[in-house]
Amino acid sequence: MTSPAIHVLPEHVARLIAAGEVVSRPLDVVRELVDNALDAGATRIEVELDGGGLTLVRVRDNGGGIPAASVGLAPLRHATSKLSPDTGPALQVTTLGFRGEALWAAAQAGDLHLVTRPAAQVGACEVLACGDEVQVSRTSAPAGTTVTVRRLFARLPARLRTQAPPATEAREVTALLGRYVLHWPGLHWRLSVDGEVRLSHAPSDHRGAVASVYGPLNANRVLPVTHGAVCGVVSRPELTRPRRDRMHFSVNGRPVLAPPELERAVIEAYAELLPAGAAPLCVLDLSLPPEGYNPNVHPAKQVVALADLGSVAAQVRAAVAAALSGHPLVRAAPAPLSPAATPTPPTHDHFPALTLLGVYQELYLLAQGEGDLWIVDAHAAHERALYEHLRRDLAAAPPVELPEPELLHLTPEQLARLHERAPELQAWGLTIEDFGAGLARLRTLPATLATLAVPRLHEQIVEAALGTSPDPQRDVLARLACAPALKAGMLDRARGEAVLAALAACEQPWACPHGRPTAVRLPERDLAHTFGRRGVRDIPRGRDAAPQKG
Repeated sequence: MTSPAIHVLPEHVARLIAAGEVVSRPLDVVRELVDNALDAGATRIEVELDGGGLTLVRVRDNGGGIPAASVGLAPLRHATSKLSPDTGPALQVTTLGFRGEALWAAAQAGDLHLVTRPAAQVGACEVLACGDEVQVSRTSAPAGTTVTVRRLFARLPARLRTQAPPATEAREVTALLGRYVLHWPGLHWRLSVDGEVRLSHAPSDHRGAVASVYGPLNANRVLPVTHGAVCGVVSRPELTRPRRDRMHFSVNGRPVLAPPELERAVIEAYAELLPAGAAPLCVLDLSLPPEGYNPNVHPAKQVVALADLGSVAAQVRAAVAAALSGHPLVRAAPAPLSPAATPTPPTHDHFPALTLLGVYQELYLLAQGEGDLWIVDAHAAHERALYEHLRRDLAAAPPVELPEPELLHLTPEQLARLHERAPELQAWGLTIEDFGAGLARLRTLPATLATLAVPRLHEQIVEAALGTSPDPQRDVLARLACAPALKAGMLDRARGEAVLAALAACEQPWACPHGRPTAVRLPERDLAHTFGRRGVRDIPRGRDAAPQKG
């Protein structure tokens, strides 16, 4: 590709984009140089690190290179080919780098050596920069650019003393390069630390990038996401973590620290498939118009300001929900059935027909299906069936007016949520009115809830409806389904048969409303391996033999 000429930005534009110190550690040098390589259209990027980056940082790419006529300007402050000298474009950035500070800051902090050649140019240019001294000469080199920064902070002893140990910095750089691999999976990537290859990736898709960074076991548990302006992968519901450290977002190719609203949008899309406090693995790339975000709010450009955060969060939530709706463990349009009625065959193809073998500890059902052993948590399964029954019947009859409206005490937080949610609650039959002095008056209940034999029914409904959950209806129904569900000691064979039938009729039979699994599968092949059997017992059968979707 042909690189545009470099020019020094006028002072009034430079003031618009200056955002503090650019290079405060080796990690910053790597980030800035990688951004430049990506902006140059590189398809292969190699990073070398010695001494945690304090001894040497080198980034080599096969991008467009810098023309000979412009190369002498490259190490100057606010010299860039990515913004025009006009004020307007400074507010609409379409590249990863744009301030023109990266090479200048690296030269101020260390010794900069740059060798570059556009593919159509005869001969390469070499730049040596140390502080404000710049030397340009001719040399020979392949097309692309190699930038080397040596002796970082050697002339700044106070800064050098505050640097992290080399091993710590190498770990941080490895994590940073891993994020670039996840969001730019179609490129060749290679990271070497003190001569040892730490990360290597060949061009692939997002799943392949997850395999390079987190291993093939995790890659086998992710689902593709392609929905509107959002693409990437999310993990299957069984792959979760107690922290959100593997939730990765990029905006127009720029890895960013996502605002909490985007992380919550992903978690909310899982609904009851995700246990409370758990987080999935996700790699999501957002494509936004230049006017939709501002990357110039952080020196390292890791934080971006989104013009319409609510709309972007809604797009993320819809994209993840759409990906999960095509997964064997979840369906998009529920058609639940009352567990008291005779179940009809399920509309999904992914839950097997199970034959009850026995009851264990008066809580677990041992069943056979597809040639494998299935263990079903009877409480979770019954709770799932009750939840879907309540959800289906919620709007089947008009709400019931209480003969005597009940007064309930509300906390200030609950009262604030009441003012926010009252129309939403009333739409599905729950009328709660602010009565003043910290009190609320419960006037109507959905008919399907009014007759439930649940202790403290009204109080539980109001607590769940005005709780912290972003989906109050789901929270109310999940809480009310839990109370009457079978408990340990209540299970016998007849009830077990009924629970299996009710679970098979559920549209989403794999998790209870609170996110706990309803069933686990033990393949016969695993049993054969455990007991040391070989031969026909060692052959995949049933679900293991069939090709898996996603």
